[in-house]
Amino acid sequence: MDNLVITNNAAKKIIELSKKKEKKMLRITVTGGGCQGFQYNLDMENSSKEKDIIIKKNSAVVVVDKNSLNLIKGSEIDFVEDLIGSRFKINNPKASSSCGCGTSFSL
Repeated sequence: MDNLVITNNAAKKIIELSKKKEKKMLRITVTGGGCQGFQYNLDMENSSKEKDIIIKKNSAVVVVDKNSLNLIKGSEIDFVEDLIGSRFKINNPKASSSCGCGTSFSL
């Protein structure tokens, strides 16, 4: 099982944001909380930490710490635009349930 899969849409959006915000990479962190037990946190940053896992697609860069990666390993990172807006979406095969907005999940 691969660490993470970054879709073409997500890679394109990360590259676009890195140019607009002058931040180089998308950081994904999973914390306790949210309505389902765990919560995804996404932020643009300029640097990685020593123990981060770095995943690249084209010139898009995603960084994730090892603890968070254990909870989302095998997930697909996508960028979607629909009636409720545009957002990064994490399709996590380990999640047994998730909230309607897709920002929290349970195992």
